[in-house]
Amino acid sequence: MSRPHMPATWRSPRRLFHAVSYLQYPFMLLACFHVIRPYFQGFASILEDFNLTLLFAGVGIGFSSLQDPTTTQNEVSRQVWEDPRKGSLAIGIITGVVVFSIGGGLAGLYVAEGTAWSQIAMGLVGLGLGMFGLLKTAIEMFEHHRLDRNPSRAVHPAEQGEGA
Repeated sequence: MSRPHMPATWRSPRRLFHAVSYLQYPFMLLACFHVIRPYFQGFASILEDFNLTLLFAGVGIGFSSLQDPTTTQNEVSRQVWEDPRKGSLAIGIITGVVVFSIGGGLAGLYVAEGTAWSQIAMGLVGLGLGMFGLLKTAIEMFEHHRLDRNPSRAVHPAEQGEGA
């Protein structure tokens, strides 16, 4: 018995991971739900909702890091990753968020027991781990798109329609 023919595009692990990266959207919607939930059900559980917001956002960001790093999402993203200064700044900011989230979350778990900080600690760790995956993807995108190391990717003025 032969297997049904599967399109060649889905056989590529890169394409498969890119498709799986779309699972980021349901998790981001869950995070948004937990942001607005206290406005409708009261603020008594705001720390729990904030913790779940951070956790679901971290999972969503983790799924977004599965996207294909050889493509950019939009024009702003392309401009950031092509410019060495902007790309380095973006990677520095993401690194800072990772360190703050994971460090703050772990400190909240072990140092601040019984406080509001300890109630959002797991969410901070989840966000940090998702951002850590995003950091890896950002570094790959930066290496692939930056123009100072990949001059063949530069668009020449004649190709933009400015020369005449």
